[in-house]
Amino acid sequence: MWTRDFRLFFAARTVSMLGSAMVPVATALGMDAAGYGATGVGLALAAWMLPVAGLILFGGVFADRFTPRRMMVGADVARTLTQAAIATLFLTGHPVLWQVLVLTAISGAAAAMYTPGVAGTIPRITGDVQRANAALKVAESIMQLAGPGLAGLLVSLAGAGVVFGIEAAGFAASALCLLLMRARVRVTGEEPVLVRLREGWQEFKSRTWMWAVILIWAIFGITLFGPLIPLGVELVKGAYGQTAYGLVLSAGGAGTIIGGLIALRVRPARPLAAGAAGMLLFALQPLSMAVQAPLWVIMAGHVLGGVGLAFWSVMWATSIQTQVPPEALNRVSAFEIAGSIVSMPIGQALAGPVGGIFGAAQVMAFSSAVALVGCVVLLAVPQIRRLARVPA
Repeated sequence: MWTRDFRLFFAARTVSMLGSAMVPVATALGMDAAGYGATGVGLALAAWMLPVAGLILFGGVFADRFTPRRMMVGADVARTLTQAAIATLFLTGHPVLWQVLVLTAISGAAAAMYTPGVAGTIPRITGDVQRANAALKVAESIMQLAGPGLAGLLVSLAGAGVVFGIEAAGFAASALCLLLMRARVRVTGEEPVLVRLREGWQEFKSRTWMWAVILIWAIFGITLFGPLIPLGVELVKGAYGQTAYGLVLSAGGAGTIIGGLIALRVRPARPLAAGAAGMLLFALQPLSMAVQAPLWVIMAGHVLGGVGLAFWSVMWATSIQTQVPPEALNRVSAFEIAGSIVSMPIGQALAGPVGGIFGAAQVMAFSSAVALVGCVVLLAVPQIRRLARVPA
C-alpha cells in the first residue's frame, strides 16, 4: 500500500484535512468576534457550501480533461491564496463581510474542483485500495478530532487570522506533495462538457447498487444527518452543559478512528453488505439522545455509531474505486458526492422548526428509526447485498 506516491498523497490529504477541520471553528469565532453574529457565521458557511454543491459535477468532468493531479494542485494553490487573503483580513483589522464571503466562495469552488479527483487517484497510486481508504479515514478522523480544539485554542491566544494562515500553509504543503507525485494520467475528456456529464450520468445510473445507496443517503440527509447536530446540541447541552457536547463529539471521532482501524484489517467478501450491517450501529447516536440516556451512555452510543459510519465509508469508497472503470471514475464520483450532500442542508434547515413542533427528542427517535430502516433496505437490495469485493 505505502508506495512513494501514496505516501505523498497521504501527507497532502492529512495536512489539508487538519486545516479543513480547524476552519469552521475559526470562522464561527472570528465572524462572531467581528460583530456579524450568527447571521454572519451562517452566511460564511453557506458561501463555502453552495459552490461545492453547484460545481462538483463539473469538477469530475474537468478532472478527466486536465487530469485529477492538475486539478487538485490548482485547487490547492487557489485555496492557499484565498485562505492567506482571509487571514490578512482578520490580522490587519476589521474584516469586511462581503470580502470574506467572496473569498470563501472561491475556496468552495476550488474544493469542488479538487474532491472528485481523489477517488480517481487512489487506485492509480496503490495496490491495496481498501487499506489505502482505511488509512486515509483514520487520518481524517484524527484531524477532525484534534482540529476543532486546536483551532479554539489558537483563536483564543492569537486570533482567527492565525488559523486561516495555518490552513493556507497546509494547502501549500498539499500542493507541493501532489506536485512531487510521479503518477501520470493521460487526458481522456476531449468531448464537450455536457457530453461528458451525460456519459457520467449514464455510468452512474447503470449501477443499481450505486444509485440505490445515494437515494437512501438523500433521505438520510434530511431525516438523519441533517437534524443530528442541531438537535443533538439542544438535547445534550440542555441536560449536561456545553462541555458535555464536546465530549460527545470527541467520542464520535474516537469511534471513527476505531472503525478505520478495523477496515484496515477486515476484508469482507461482500463489502457493501458488511458496511450496511456496520452502519446499523449509527442508529445508536440519535437513539441515545432521544431517550435522554446518561452522558456515558450517549458517549458510548457515539463511539459505536462512529465505528459503523467509518467502516461503511471505507467499504463504500473502495467499492466505487474498484467497480467503476478508471476512465469514468472522476465523473461518477462527482455524481455520488453531489447526491450524498445535496439534501443535508435541507435537514439542517428543517431541524429547528420541526423540533419545535414535535420536540427534539421525538425527532431524534424518528431519525434512529430511519437509520435502522434504511440499513435494512440496503441489505434487502440484491445488487447491494451481493456486490463482491474486487481482488487487489
